[in-house]
Amino acid sequence: MSQTIPIFYTISDDFAPYAAVAIESLLPYVSSDHQYQIIIVHQGLRQATRQNLKSLTRDNVEIIFYEINDAKLGAIQNRKENFLRADFFTPSIFYRLFLADLFPQYDKAIYVDSDTVWNGDPAEMFAIALNDDLIGAAPDHSVEHVAPMQTYIKNAVGVPAAEYINSGVLLMNFKQLRQDNFTQHFLYLLQKYHVDCIAPDQDYLNVMCSGRITYLNEKWNAMPKDNEFAAERVDDPKLIHYNLFFKPWHFDQVMYDQYFWQAAQKTPYAQQLKTVRAHYTPAMQQLDREKLMSMLNHADELPENPVTFKKLQDQGEQVRLS
Repeated sequence: MSQTIPIFYTISDDFAPYAAVAIESLLPYVSSDHQYQIIIVHQGLRQATRQNLKSLTRDNVEIIFYEINDAKLGAIQNRKENFLRADFFTPSIFYRLFLADLFPQYDKAIYVDSDTVWNGDPAEMFAIALNDDLIGAAPDHSVEHVAPMQTYIKNAVGVPAAEYINSGVLLMNFKQLRQDNFTQHFLYLLQKYHVDCIAPDQDYLNVMCSGRITYLNEKWNAMPKDNEFAAERVDDPKLIHYNLFFKPWHFDQVMYDQYFWQAAQKTPYAQQLKTVRAHYTPAMQQLDREKLMSMLNHADELPENPVTFKKLQDQGEQVRLS
């Protein structure tokens, strides 16, 4: 039976080229049996950017732009606790937490970060049953060999490391999220406690949805690892996610990079992306490595903070949605 499959991206203008690659990569895999709605949630995308993204429309692939209201983001403050990877502030990472309320016409949807590439039909993911679970997501295998992150997840976030999910690819039960007042509870926790996080949106999702997550196969969120873990490469991934710092447009020989460049060359940004890679200097790459080390050092420190999700739960605060 034909159905409409909503797929959300939340971007700023500077990430539009990568979103274009993500959307382009999807096109060979869409089924004529379904309609696909690509909803781009943003603040102030330039008209030229919209035109470039709109050019990727197909007969059964619609591209819709939704400009998020500042009023919705009033509680999301530019403060260190809300920095991504302890590095910089970007409100767009929080947009996904508001989607269920912003789009009441949908009961279920896919959310995907823009640093991703499809290698399969989103309809296959959309068909996965969530029942009463709030989200479907894959475990975050990108940090399974990173000791400071494993300690942070266990002792600061307060969930078992093996159950810690990556929020870059989500199958979202909008209906259940609305019924359980997810957004309101998120804003309550955010405004009352300002918990310092490595990945704010991801950590809130992990603690709030704990026990109500449908775990997806890692084929739906295959993330690059260091070359020493090449044996753990996912065969025939359905969706690749270039998580953290080592992006194929900044580094050579990134695991799964061929999928990115195959799609990139078909987009309006093909030459721009090649130029970005060519001009990304060894000094810039070294800065990325230093940012990674800074993130890991911060992860080491956070379990000692007076306010962590784990401590809040140990003290009886309701963090998890029951």
